[in-house]
Amino acid sequence: MQKIQLYIEGERVDMFADESVTITQSIKNVKDIGKVFTDFSKTFSLPASKKNNKIFKHYYNFNITGGFDARTKKSSNIELNNLPFRDGKIKLEGVDLKNNKPHAYRITFFGSTVTLKDLLGEDTLPSLSSLTSFNETYDATSIKAGLEADPSSADMIVPLITHTDRLIYNSSLGATGDVNGNLYWHASADHQHGVLYSQLKYAIRLHKIIEAIEQKYLISFSDDFFSSSNEPYYNLFMWLHRKKGEVENLGDTNQTIMSGWGGSPDNDTLTQTNLKSSTTLQIYGVMLQYTVNTELNLYTNNTTDPYSISLQKNGIEVVSFTNVTGNLLIDQLQGQGDYTIYIESNTNIDFTNIQWFFEYDRFDDGTQIVTKTYNTGVYSYLSEFTFDVTQQIPSIKIIDFISGLFKTFNLTAYIDKNTDVINVKTLNEFYEEGGSYDISKYIDNSKSSVNISLPYREINFQHGDTKTFLSAKHSQQFGKVWGKSEFTNDEKLDGEIYGIKTPFSQMKYERLIDGNNNTQTATQYGYFVDDNQESYIGKPLLFYPVRQSGLNSISFLNTPANKVEVTSYNIPSNSVALSSSTSSYNLNFYNESNEYTGDSNFTNTLFEAYYSSYITSVFNPSNRMSKISAYLPLRILLNYSLADVFTINGNNYSINSITTNLSTGKSELQLFNSLIVAGSEIDNYELQNELQYLL
Repeated sequence: MQKIQLYIEGERVDMFADESVTITQSIKNVKDIGKVFTDFSKTFSLPASKKNNKIFKHYYNFNITGGFDARTKKSSNIELNNLPFRDGKIKLEGVDLKNNKPHAYRITFFGSTVTLKDLLGEDTLPSLSSLTSFNETYDATSIKAGLEADPSSADMIVPLITHTDRLIYNSSLGATGDVNGNLYWHASADHQHGVLYSQLKYAIRLHKIIEAIEQKYLISFSDDFFSSSNEPYYNLFMWLHRKKGEVENLGDTNQTIMSGWGGSPDNDTLTQTNLKSSTTLQIYGVMLQYTVNTELNLYTNNTTDPYSISLQKNGIEVVSFTNVTGNLLIDQLQGQGDYTIYIESNTNIDFTNIQWFFEYDRFDDGTQIVTKTYNTGVYSYLSEFTFDVTQQIPSIKIIDFISGLFKTFNLTAYIDKNTDVINVKTLNEFYEEGGSYDISKYIDNSKSSVNISLPYREINFQHGDTKTFLSAKHSQQFGKVWGKSEFTNDEKLDGEIYGIKTPFSQMKYERLIDGNNNTQTATQYGYFVDDNQESYIGKPLLFYPVRQSGLNSISFLNTPANKVEVTSYNIPSNSVALSSSTSSYNLNFYNESNEYTGDSNFTNTLFEAYYSSYITSVFNPSNRMSKISAYLPLRILLNYSLADVFTINGNNYSINSITTNLSTGKSELQLFNSLIVAGSEIDNYELQNELQYLL
């Protein structure tokens, strides 16, 4: 029997002699990031002894002044045979009475940590305020710079992913090639086409999101998987796409654009509010009942750069004008209400004045006509604004985001109790670092069983969203979801489905072909629209940026009528590199034909790189699940890891779960025969080719 000792605020409490304490550890828990902080918790019944009554201040007697406060948790710790086991806190749940006398105190012991799921709660990525340090200006100049940025060093870039317009490449200039969206660069000013800057959005290095999580919640991840040297992870970026269509200024910083307005005739009111790209004129009172003439005039010396105007009354558009150049007169203002004027342009527009003008009859009898004007004076409409990362990042729960990474890369996590660092490793790395214990002499041979292994009949791995245009077309054409890996055994095995579905989007990208001569270009892009080619939100998109430099230039539009040449730009990719000889890692679960090369040499899919060893062992007909009882000594109970191998009579076993009664020292073990062995290959050579058969 193990001696269990419980202390509350440093004072040892009395315990029932037959009190049982059980702890369960399972490999399932290290693969669930939400449970990474899960520590031991246990409900105890403590005798209402003289000592315990003193500690709990006779809680059953509510007439005692200054008694035990059960609303707060008290520091506590557990020892096994005088050896430290767990630190934590206890909470008094209540007191059981027998014959109207106190019999037992019910308490719950909580480990000193909480689950990561509890720590993160319902918080979403936009709550990571430190990400504002990556804010950028959103205008043509800044977007072009982000498109040209080197992703090996820049944490904020712009990938060639459009939210609305489909892009082409056609070196034939004329009726076919000279169209908007044609990326072919031609120096002639007569051919204004390309990708408009407002079609593009920023992306942030995924690692910076991980760092922001660490900073906010004061936690630390190990640099095993989350490392700058881990190329398949560190090269990942997230596209900052929360809203379909064009980027909106969602920040809190407004610009005063209508200063100088003031005054009002008699009882009438004329005010303005300051908005980023609009101004609201609030017009009330009797004045408009006697209006003779009402106009809004916009005056500018810029006669070449177009702008657009939308005039709304009480939130409903009254009139709009597009591609306006020069001055504009609007005379459709009638009746009292809130008039909002929205100004949009791809360039900065300088207005010499914006004027509200009206004439009205003072007494509605024609005897006194009053003319009134309100002027802004010189006003510059700025098309740029601050691209606030927290306002543009997808609004996914932080716990779902991290769990998604764990599903994508088959990660494990556990706490280093000496440093409180959360160790994050792939499942393969987790097993490689395991030790070994020979437990042969501790086995209870009176009862054991050998059972079928994990009863899976089917595997199914895919990303959560594959509905973007080209991905949807792939499914329609081939009857298979882009990037999905699945297997159904022809033998129609019984069992469950082993399924992994991430919370991320998976795009099929397009390498552009020159429509003039049918030759491949160096340009690949993403078309983030749905099957109907409508702007689409989807789920968060992860991708690898690849910088193309000095190959074929593309045409970039600062405005619909002002193009510039871009010689270096970031194309999106599902693979780390464009050549499998450089790196064969990619974001597909299945080895699809690479969009850029057209071959199937990018063999390090998510499945092959991170899941194949485990799944192969699961499906192997030689695999068994052994259920064994053992009386493990404290030196093992207090030190073993789920990555360790247990040796029994010369045979090696991997741990699936261990349930231990700490009072009796008896453990119930679920063990796999050694198909995955710490630091070694799968035992049976034939298994190395098993996946080829299965898939």
